Amino acid sequence: MKTKKKMTLKFYQNLGKLFYAIAAADLNVQSAEFDKLKAVVKKQWLDIDALEDDYHTDAAYQIEIVFDWLNKQELLNSKEYFEAFINYKNDQPHLFTKPIKKLILKTARAVANSFAGLNKSELIMLAKLDLELKKT
Repeated sequence: MKTKKKMTLKFYQNLGKLFYAIAAADLNVQSAEFDKLKAVVKKQWLDIDALEDDYHTDAAYQIEIVFDWLNKQELLNSKEYFEAFINYKNDQPHLFTKPIKKLILKTARAVANSFAGLNKSELIMLAKLDLELKKT
């Protein structure tokens, strides 16, 4: 019997924290980074599953909602949000299939690359993410 991996709102919310951490790694979140995230969510994440939030909106939009909320609060502690994502990943390893890990890395790289290329702090965080995703 095959069990289907069920995504949750918390899964998408933690992805929002991760992608915000990547964008905020240099202590400056640019609108181009958020615009790129929105484009990738629309193109890549909406088809992951049929999960909806309480407002009957695709749950993948939680990625954008959390990113935007953190940005508006000007909470630039990227290390804290990165660690929160890693803790979630370690608690819910069954959700992180090979295709999901690949999409996470692709999205993180797109966000980091969207404004003036990659800087040192973004490169370091992307390398840490890559290592963490290879653990499970």
